Amino acid sequence: MALLEVKDLHTSFFTPAGEVKAVNGLSFNLDRRKVLGIVGESGSGKSVTAYSIMQILASTGKIVSGSIKFDGQELVGAGEKVMKTIRGNKISIIFQDPMTSLNPTYTIGHQLMEAILLHTNRNKHEARERAIEMLRLVNINEPEKRINQYPFEFSGGMRQRIMIAMALACEPDILIADEPTTALDVTIQAQILELMKSLQEELGMAIIMITHDLGVVAQMCDEVIVMYAGSACEQGTADEIFYNPAHEYTKGLMRSIPTADTAGTKLKPITGTPIDLLNLPKGCPFAPRCENAMKICIKERAERMQINEFHQANCWMNVKEGIENGSIEISKEGGEES
Repeated sequence: MALLEVKDLHTSFFTPAGEVKAVNGLSFNLDRRKVLGIVGESGSGKSVTAYSIMQILASTGKIVSGSIKFDGQELVGAGEKVMKTIRGNKISIIFQDPMTSLNPTYTIGHQLMEAILLHTNRNKHEARERAIEMLRLVNINEPEKRINQYPFEFSGGMRQRIMIAMALACEPDILIADEPTTALDVTIQAQILELMKSLQEELGMAIIMITHDLGVVAQMCDEVIVMYAGSACEQGTADEIFYNPAHEYTKGLMRSIPTADTAGTKLKPITGTPIDLLNLPKGCPFAPRCENAMKICIKERAERMQINEFHQANCWMNVKEGIENGSIEISKEGGEES
């Protein structure tokens, strides 16, 4: 049984302008000790997926339908009392911005101890020792002294390490990392990713890595979900997504990555703007920006197609390719038969 099972999740925000369908039918499983990457541009529903799992949505947000099961326990509709035993203790999250995630008026020791006291049975002395232990674990020097310092006395990279320490203090089964290296320079980014990788191996937890950086995905993830307009357009192993992309959006993301081979040449961006989530189209949401869009892409969404055992995608181009190479046959009624 998967550690986390998300099935047909729909999360919306109800605004004066209408219903914003931020997550629209997302399904995935997360196994123990695995790293799952969720990739997509801003507004694709990555962070809302994380907040739906943790059930920390804004007041206008609501899980409309779907299922989220942690270790067999249904979380949707479970109530705040149950979620308090899950958050921090079983599932922890590192938020996007370490600069604003820490309270500037309290020492980092106070904030670390608060999380430990809230989610464990440790007393204050034990919580302080645990906080020092966690700071040492994330490679912050002189933790006995630095535990009494305030967030402004630390660099951005150090603050991100503190956030990781806070998230791991109660030894969760799942760590959700929401853009954990945003606003950090390349050197610090590499250190943070290496730290997370080593801690994951040491503690045996599963990780959901939310990012728009495909380099981070290549370095960290076992499996990948590519999101667009609130839903998964492609899912598969990291190797399949990188070496055999099967959705036009994923292919566009790959073409926009600078490599040694593209040195001196212009990168090819994805043209157009993201879809309006207030007015989702009947067809493929990526069709208005797709260079290879066909008439059927505008009219109807493609069903999930199994590319191979480790790879799925929702793209009419795969159907077209299958018809052309003979792996998909057209029935007499005009439908498709595989």
